[in-house]
Amino acid sequence: MNFVDAAVVIAYFILVIGFGIWYRRRAARDLESYFLGRKRLHWTLLSMSGAVSNFDITGTMWMVSIVYLIGMKSWWHFQMSGFILPAFCLAFIGKWVRRSNVMTGAEWMITRFGTTTAGQVARSAYAILAVVTCVSFVGYAFQGIGKFAQVYIPTENLAGSNWAGYLPLATDFLIQHEAHTLALLIFFLSTVYIVFGGLYGVVLTDMIQTIILTMAAVLVGVIAYRNVTPAMLEAHLPDRFESAADFASIQPVWRLDDFAGTESAAFQMFGMMTIAWILKGLLLGAGGPAQLYDLQRYLAAKDPRDAAKIALLWPFFQSVRWLMVMAITLLALTGFAGVTDAELVMPAVLQKYLPTGLRGLVIAGLLAAFMSTFSSTVNSGASYIVRDIWQPLWGLDDDDRRLIWMSYAATVMIVIVGVGRTSR
Repeated sequence: MNFVDAAVVIAYFILVIGFGIWYRRRAARDLESYFLGRKRLHWTLLSMSGAVSNFDITGTMWMVSIVYLIGMKSWWHFQMSGFILPAFCLAFIGKWVRRSNVMTGAEWMITRFGTTTAGQVARSAYAILAVVTCVSFVGYAFQGIGKFAQVYIPTENLAGSNWAGYLPLATDFLIQHEAHTLALLIFFLSTVYIVFGGLYGVVLTDMIQTIILTMAAVLVGVIAYRNVTPAMLEAHLPDRFESAADFASIQPVWRLDDFAGTESAAFQMFGMMTIAWILKGLLLGAGGPAQLYDLQRYLAAKDPRDAAKIALLWPFFQSVRWLMVMAITLLALTGFAGVTDAELVMPAVLQKYLPTGLRGLVIAGLLAAFMSTFSSTVNSGASYIVRDIWQPLWGLDDDDRRLIWMSYAATVMIVIVGVGRTSR
């Protein structure tokens, strides 16, 4: 990544951190402002925010790796994510969630099961599960963003820089722990605007991130269209695909014997796994929004009607992710051979095919994808800690100012614990 690309990325970070600081006062009025934006955010913004929060770097790298390994049959694999969920939310779940007038998904358990002991136990269990999940997702993101960043920031070049001689120990540490050091830097910058901006900062920066990501996805799609032909794909497909038609087919098969004894042996029993993926996706849809940021977007809607509209527009904003995934996969299949780590396919493709300046825009877009998922996860996790664990047990008499400071502390704690679990 040269100076122009770096300047684009730095400008992006300055913009989003500025948004978080700008909205600090508005977010710090009370808990409803901090975690739900006082329920005054437009449904289009909330839909953008929800969609881009699922457009993360680590998940996109994983999606590219799955398509790269098994072709369009991966469509069955992705059913486990609950593609049908927006239909459930549009039909009734979004309105049902919003009518509860609660602040978190755990508090929503009181709506479902009442204020009895059963309801309180359900709320506590939900909150604990949500916090554990958020911490795990932070650790997962930490690994992915480190792998992604080290492709573009060759820290080994620092050894020959002018200031390396003044800080030899720091330089050696950075080179030896490249991925983790870069991930920590990005985590720090992301946490700044999450802490200060609350949901206001998260949603409004997500709007910017949606625009950048859409531009980046279209750009990568155009590059793939200009560089990949059917003949090239046919000629460069790995041996595990019989032909381009085999790569493009979504017809499920019972076994994929080419993966036997490899690191991807889990795909060998493809038919059995397909049944599990579909059942898991259907149960996820029937169960309603997940315990992370999905449900928070419906709770932040102005009214139940807006909550249904969020579900209607959500898949539209998320569809560009598939354009980027398929474009990167086709470029990888025709332009690289012998890739040993499928998760490194995406950054390697972007490094090879994108010109100066445009590469910076796409990197900024993918960093936006990471930051939107990271910010949504951490903000929602903090809401469970403060609203469902701290307040019922110790904070019933706390004023708004103290609760906001507890929210800051909970946000930082989730990041620290998530990183700590991963770095051991």
